[in-house]
Amino acid sequence: MKLYHIFKSSICMGLVFLALVACKKENASAKEEKLEALDYTAKVYPQLDTENSRWFFFSSASRPFGMVNLSPDTQIGGAWGSGYRYKTDTIKGFSHIHAWQMSGVSVMPVTVSATNKAYIYNDFYSKFSHSNEQIAPGFHALELERYNIKVALTSSKRVGLHQYVFPENEDAGVLFNLNTILGPCKNVAGQLEQISDNELSGNVTMEPTHRRPKPLTVYFSVKLNTDIAALEKDDTTGNYLITFKKPIDKVLMKVGISYTSTENAKNNIEVELPGWDFEGTVARSKEAWNHLLGRITIKGGSEQEQRRFYTDLWHALQGRRIINDVNGAYPDNTGATFRIGQLPLDLNGVPKFNHFNSDSFWGAQWTLNTLWGLVYPDIMEEFVHSLMQYHQDGGLVPRGPSGGNYTYVMTGASSTPFIVSAIQKGIIKNDLEPIYQALKKNHMPGGIMEKAGYEHKTTLGGGLKYYINKGYVPYPIPEGDFGGHQDGASLTMEYAYQDWTLAQLAKKLNHTEDYNYFLKRSKNYKNVFDKESGWMRPKNVDGIWKKNYDPYESENGFIEANGAQSTWFVPHDLQVLAGLMGGADKAIEKLNNQFITAETLNFTAGNSHAQELHPEYRRIPVNYGNQPSIQTAFVFHKLGRFDLTQYWSRKVINKAFSGLSPATGYNGDEDQGLMGSLAVLMKMGLFQMNGGTENNPEYQIGSPVFEEITIQLHPDYYSNNTFKIKTKNHSTSNVYVNKVAFNKQVIKGYKILQSDIVKGGELLLEMSDKTN
Repeated sequence: MKLYHIFKSSICMGLVFLALVACKKENASAKEEKLEALDYTAKVYPQLDTENSRWFFFSSASRPFGMVNLSPDTQIGGAWGSGYRYKTDTIKGFSHIHAWQMSGVSVMPVTVSATNKAYIYNDFYSKFSHSNEQIAPGFHALELERYNIKVALTSSKRVGLHQYVFPENEDAGVLFNLNTILGPCKNVAGQLEQISDNELSGNVTMEPTHRRPKPLTVYFSVKLNTDIAALEKDDTTGNYLITFKKPIDKVLMKVGISYTSTENAKNNIEVELPGWDFEGTVARSKEAWNHLLGRITIKGGSEQEQRRFYTDLWHALQGRRIINDVNGAYPDNTGATFRIGQLPLDLNGVPKFNHFNSDSFWGAQWTLNTLWGLVYPDIMEEFVHSLMQYHQDGGLVPRGPSGGNYTYVMTGASSTPFIVSAIQKGIIKNDLEPIYQALKKNHMPGGIMEKAGYEHKTTLGGGLKYYINKGYVPYPIPEGDFGGHQDGASLTMEYAYQDWTLAQLAKKLNHTEDYNYFLKRSKNYKNVFDKESGWMRPKNVDGIWKKNYDPYESENGFIEANGAQSTWFVPHDLQVLAGLMGGADKAIEKLNNQFITAETLNFTAGNSHAQELHPEYRRIPVNYGNQPSIQTAFVFHKLGRFDLTQYWSRKVINKAFSGLSPATGYNGDEDQGLMGSLAVLMKMGLFQMNGGTENNPEYQIGSPVFEEITIQLHPDYYSNNTFKIKTKNHSTSNVYVNKVAFNKQVIKGYKILQSDIVKGGELLLEMSDKTN
């Protein structure tokens, strides 16, 4: 059987499934046309940027936010440069967990002979070719050349489903590589036991990492559609090999995982994937992806632009992973000892929300806040409830939880803008007072804001006491190094913005004293602005500016950025910042010159995060490859130069977010959907400078790249209607918006409010190649 036959069969079954649901009464040709419109997954290019990807970047055989992220691994060492790396031609296993600081359950189908059995436990890798590979959201197929095994993968949320076609007349088996370095951590103490003729169960422990401070055990249950002949363990590697009694046409293997018990892993299989219908599972996975991708439809643009758009949207919906079982059990590692927590259940026994493993929300104010808040409010609500569950368990709202525990990834209280935005948009309506008190705790001594990046045991690295008492975080911190990212100027600016967002919630809840207190703190960014040089500038604990200061020197008091990039990180007070620079005109000229220079490097510091400190790229004044300066094209908007926002945002899209190959994509740090979300928003021509955290949030209008964009509003949160962005005189050269109307009413100021958007309607933009 050819590999493409396996893939073709899976896709056809998926289309049939969708046809039965959506087009039951239509004729055959009409069905095909309808399905063509529905299959947004066909436009996704999963291999985008996979030459530069990291462990959690790529996940093919997975559902949106699924616990199982089943994919082939071509590199397995380290959090960076691992997982599916396009240029590596060797498969080292198929693992089920590709998550922030987590990995596990790697398997490899093999053929077994008297010759290779002696060494197969440590010599089992296989070459493969991209020419014999098919990938789509929810599906991956390839051929292991060493064994002539055809592999196809799909999954439910918590169960991986494997299909193997072995060569005839050879003994077939599966190697469980349970004791290995796998991505960001070592997998150790792996165990596997046979339960019945075709069932196994096991567990493996992920050792702690620099970022995830506690071990975590993943439990798994395995079911096969054929009987097991033998289960053998290798004493040297500690790994296991199963072989089958007799060959069959297709060996199917289900692997359910759980972070609480083997019983729950088995239950996850029984509830989510009780049968053996591989093609049906592929179809249901495609349906799940199409359900989310299809909330935005686009017209116009080139085929490549459309494919890149849906690939960006796909990235915005993966990376962050469910960690609870189907029955609501979840791992809680926030306390002194591990415990199994239980999510609240509805009347049908289904968890009211899912619990998540997630990288930091650092930078989410310009990405996930807006995209999820507008298009996926149901997802945003789940994440807020999950963050508050961590607070209930461990006493703090996390900024990037992993393994059921805090990681203190990055800096500040980055979850505050995310949660406040959900409240201001009406997504979260209940229990606002306890939410506010939980967020306030994070902004005060004893909260998460005072911890530097990965500072697990101390509370000195974030410099919060200096921020409160002196109005800025000094650089360096006098006490020494206690974590990562102890860059005082950036910390000061970040805390100031986050304080402003908390002040907005305090105002909403009539906490006037708190509102005034945090609003005053939000002005602390002024204390690191050097009027003489015109840049943000670090100062030491005695208030002395850093000597020989170069605003283009990277990480010189600034987090993953330089001073030129970071100076504009004042999203809540840009008019005042412009005043400090000598007025709006001077500020605009300054930033425009930065963009002119940055364009020569395509607005990014190389094409990967590893290149940001390279001498050729580190001095770039605007970097759209990392979060600290991804808002800068819309700074012009807030200073009244809407045309420059339109001009430069379109330039950034063309240079930084238009490629469609394994060699390019996000040009740096795609942190679990942040850059994918940014690309989607810029291409739709919508942005929120302060992260949508004010009352009745405002959306700034940019320059959309498509003729028409339609968002299906979620009826449980907004109206049962659509919000449509339609352009007149659309072309690649017409980047300027000369006239704006919403529901035929002219709009001034190139902005639209949340209350208008969520009612539905049409935003009409008249485009031109000249400004007004």
